[in-house]
Amino acid sequence: MTNEHEHSWTIEAENSLFDLKLNEVWAYRDLLWLLVRRDFVSFYKQTILGPLWFFIQPLFTTIIFTFIFGNLAGISTDGLPKPLFYMAGITAWNYFSDCLTKTSTVFRDNAGIFGKVYFPRLIMPLSIVVSNLVRFAVQLLLFILLMIYYHLAGAQFSISWALFLFPILIILMALLGLGGGMIISAMTTKYRDLAFLVTFGVQLLMYATTVIYPLSTALEKYPEYAWIIKYNPMTPIIETFRYGFLGEGSFSWGSFGYASGITLLVLILGIVTFNKVERNFVDTV
Repeated sequence: MTNEHEHSWTIEAENSLFDLKLNEVWAYRDLLWLLVRRDFVSFYKQTILGPLWFFIQPLFTTIIFTFIFGNLAGISTDGLPKPLFYMAGITAWNYFSDCLTKTSTVFRDNAGIFGKVYFPRLIMPLSIVVSNLVRFAVQLLLFILLMIYYHLAGAQFSISWALFLFPILIILMALLGLGGGMIISAMTTKYRDLAFLVTFGVQLLMYATTVIYPLSTALEKYPEYAWIIKYNPMTPIIETFRYGFLGEGSFSWGSFGYASGITLLVLILGIVTFNKVERNFVDTV
């Protein structure tokens, strides 16, 4: 016999700003997977190439970066094959940026659902992070295939011990994008102009991250701007990603710990703002 109180909660207007209601999130896990499937199917349902865009986008971006930054601008890639260097940065950056940009409009995009049905609101941003993980996995596979190709071609690179940090890197990218996205989403309920700046701002932020150049080059050639790049929390993450898979990159435990600390701080701020706005966002969206 099923206990009638097994999945029952009291819905209260006042709750702690730090309360994630994880017990409710777990109970609604079926809804989470349903939303993940919806995001995947709806985005590619009316496209000709479908999921092949997962491969096409990073591949064409890598080709463009190789031509412009590698060949025309002659920016160093720390001795790594240019396509391999850029693909590493693009793979990591795409997952973070997708989590950030899509989470940043979660209140606006789902106002109709939020105003009619109750469920843990955290389900929505979590579903975005999980669905983007599918795209990340496909692009990571493309990156690994490129590694195999260059290895067979005789390119000089090697996997390092930092590869064991890879699961932590995924968590850091997901939580940083999730926290930042929730902060922006909460702010856009009142200031809608911010929604138009997010995509543009994320593109600018990429150039302040070591996606198209190594940290060593930035520190050497642009010392006056290097602090912006160095203290960007995504820089240690991408540098560690490259160091783990390719054996080249500027890794230090201090920088890794700094990125972890900033990620935790952004996540906490995101939780607080998200929970605060959740109480009355329907009246402002």
